[in-house]
Amino acid sequence: MSEPMLINLRVNGVTVERPVDPRLHLIDFLRDELGMKTARAGCEHGVCGACTIRLDGEIVRGCLVLAVQADGKEIETIDGASDRGDLKDLQAAFHAHNALQCGFCTSGMLLTASALLHEKPDADREQVREYMSGNYCRCTGYQSIVDAISDVLQQRRANGAGR
Repeated sequence: MSEPMLINLRVNGVTVERPVDPRLHLIDFLRDELGMKTARAGCEHGVCGACTIRLDGEIVRGCLVLAVQADGKEIETIDGASDRGDLKDLQAAFHAHNALQCGFCTSGMLLTASALLHEKPDADREQVREYMSGNYCRCTGYQSIVDAISDVLQQRRANGAGR
């Protein structure tokens, strides 16, 4: 067994300092050490997107990042982004289009969709499909997810907020 390493990071605006096993994945640290169960663990291979979080503002797969790699960094989960309100229009569109069902993939979907809105404000439906293709959903069939994101893109463009 390896010696624990002390890490210091900010999670959803709160400074956290903890000793961790050097092999502990960030998603497991968030879930097991900090009790953040909305950070999902899915395939644990970086394929499904359920563990999507923000690391210094960029979306990453929490199952592919070690907790020690996050030392000194800013982590944001769906809770932090939702509490701040920047996902409000996306959450409303997901609800209106029934783009969520069991909810397991929803946090990763919303954070990925938020990145898409920021990076590609002029995206069309095909680009939305491509961007979201790394996030799996076993319930919706994706049509409603693409509808919700496309709706928000259209609303933001109409309001001049997409750029």
